[in-house]
Amino acid sequence: MRVLIVDDEAPARARLARLLAELGDCEVAGEASDGAEAVRSAHESGADVVLLDVRMPGMDGLEAARHLAGADPPPAVIFTTAFGDHALEAFESHAVDYLLKPVRADRLAAALASARRSTRAQLASVGGEGAPRAQICARLGGEMQLVPIADVLYFLAEHKYVTVRHLHGEVLIEEPLKALEQEFGDRVLRIHRNALVARQWVGGLRRVSGGRQCVWFNEIDDTLEVSRRHLPNVRRRLRGA
Repeated sequence: MRVLIVDDEAPARARLARLLAELGDCEVAGEASDGAEAVRSAHESGADVVLLDVRMPGMDGLEAARHLAGADPPPAVIFTTAFGDHALEAFESHAVDYLLKPVRADRLAAALASARRSTRAQLASVGGEGAPRAQICARLGGEMQLVPIADVLYFLAEHKYVTVRHLHGEVLIEEPLKALEQEFGDRVLRIHRNALVARQWVGGLRRVSGGRQCVWFNEIDDTLEVSRRHLPNVRRRLRGA
């Protein structure tokens, strides 16, 4: 079983590596020091299990677990932390186990045994609800890419994919617009059945040919059509922005 060790403290990573070596039936697939690196490393290494610290700078373990759940197949997640105040969130996210530091060898062995028995259905529900993500995870050219939500200008649904247009380009994801709208709440605005825009980047409304209304953006030249159905709410929300 290939195990990825994720902790922002090198001594903690070294201790877990020693414990895994003593167990004998696990292979260290790699190490990472924060959540974003963990997502990339899990994808590149093909880890079966991720030992994931909760409190880390940047992307924390709880958000990283939500991104890891989107892998195919998703790795089993075992949280490790010096604090017990995130235990409820961890178990609500359907993590395999939650280990308090210093991690004991017997508890680690039991958690890894549970990971072997975990089903894909259980793993796929990791992090289903909770605080909105700070980054969107996408695959680009076979590699994992993380796009900060703060850089996203709009989401546009086309066929089975959603285009995520951000300040530095665009990526494709396979997430329903409805779920994105529910997750990011007031941060986004529905302008069409196939489009959500980030309110902070919208410059305003513009009338185009045929009497249609479009939103324009402060940082890019793109415009997106606003449907008649959503136009009254868009006007109201933009006036109140």
